[in-house]
Amino acid sequence: MALGTVWLAVSGSGAEKLRDSAVRRLSRAGVHAQPLAAGAAGGYGIVLFDAVTPALLDLVASLIRVGIDRILTVACERTAVVGSAPWRLLAAGASDVFVHDRAANWPERAAARLERWRRVDEIAGSAEVRARLVGDSPRWCAAVADAIEAACFTDAPVLITGETGTGKELIARLVHSLDPRSRKRDLVVVDCTTIVPTLSGSEFFGHERGAFTGAVATREGAFALADRGVLFLDEVGELPLPLQSELLRVVQEGTYKRVGGNDWRRTSFRLVCATNRDLEADVAAGRFRHDLLFRIAGSTLRLPSLREREADILPLVRHFLAELNGGDEPDLDDAVKELLLSREYPGNVRDLRQLATRIAYRHVGPGPVTLGELPVEERIATARELEWRGDGFVRAIRRAVAHGVTLREIGTAATDAAIAIALGEEDGNLQRAARRLGLTPRALQLRRAAGRLPSPSNGDAPAAAD
Repeated sequence: MALGTVWLAVSGSGAEKLRDSAVRRLSRAGVHAQPLAAGAAGGYGIVLFDAVTPALLDLVASLIRVGIDRILTVACERTAVVGSAPWRLLAAGASDVFVHDRAANWPERAAARLERWRRVDEIAGSAEVRARLVGDSPRWCAAVADAIEAACFTDAPVLITGETGTGKELIARLVHSLDPRSRKRDLVVVDCTTIVPTLSGSEFFGHERGAFTGAVATREGAFALADRGVLFLDEVGELPLPLQSELLRVVQEGTYKRVGGNDWRRTSFRLVCATNRDLEADVAAGRFRHDLLFRIAGSTLRLPSLREREADILPLVRHFLAELNGGDEPDLDDAVKELLLSREYPGNVRDLRQLATRIAYRHVGPGPVTLGELPVEERIATARELEWRGDGFVRAIRRAVAHGVTLREIGTAATDAAIAIALGEEDGNLQRAARRLGLTPRALQLRRAAGRLPSPSNGDAPAAAD
């Protein structure tokens, strides 16, 4: 996949003056930059700006809405990105922030950054990855991109964190499959929750024949089996402290002895660990070694829960149903979609797959999945939750109060969310969104003028300049 055209937009009179020279310098660096035009969609974008203003933030957000995959923002002067300015740009959707320095090689830096993004996005869009890791929500795509960068462009140990059922083993297998080492060997999986303390030494180190009662033959442990491959320790936070010390020595020195043996053996593996625990809290409580955490967290990947990627629920259900039906993907009745989107998933994607399995063996015929084909307990539970001020609403407020959020902040967040939803469903039309919310269009116009209007989820193509 070639880099292709990179759209160039400007914000501010100072940036406008640098447009032509920026195009020439980028061209010399191998980047074909073209001024942003109406109808532009897809690819990457560069935005030159001389100040972080509401208009600039709106421009960045609008580029995201029309499908520009990643945006590099370039400040004309260093004073434009002091304080919180870079963070506001990232929050609006920018992927990175550079400073345009006439004495530096920012076009070459930009070209290198764009090429890295291209390679990561190419891998993320490949059939191999898309078949394993289903979802297009921003949080999930960002997590997959981070995993690809860690796998392909470093040889560092990887720590994958996230709630139960978020797909940590899938990401570990992705890291193994993308690991670029030549003559790479197998992925060896060890579930740390199932290790018997009295046999843990043999599990990891292996043992010599006769090392203990029952050791009738020599056995290779995980360290030997993972040599020149990847060792995946699932739920590493469950390892007892003595075993943590022994693991640390092997990770640091790359040597070990079999149980009952005298010879030092060498091993070289890439370590990938996963946990649903807060290891920092475990370190503070003395349950996990700080030096081991430092060693295993060369790259840390946090996987989002399913409630953080709700847009992926229906694609995941369709994917699971197709898998379970030999590739045949049935449609979903609107009421079924509503149930799937309103339900909670304590076990995350694993929980969702279990529900899809129960739906799959009830569904018959060529038509869509209907409410009558859902398990009875699902119908009863969901019917209680569909009232908008029901348990789900109360749980959200309870979480906010537990985290110390004030009543004013809760009200502001609810208002912003409602406005963003209405704008998204009305394609950014203020008049129609205001009508749905019981407001006047003027009220939304005043919010936009003050820079307090949330970005809708879709909209028209942005203007090329402020």
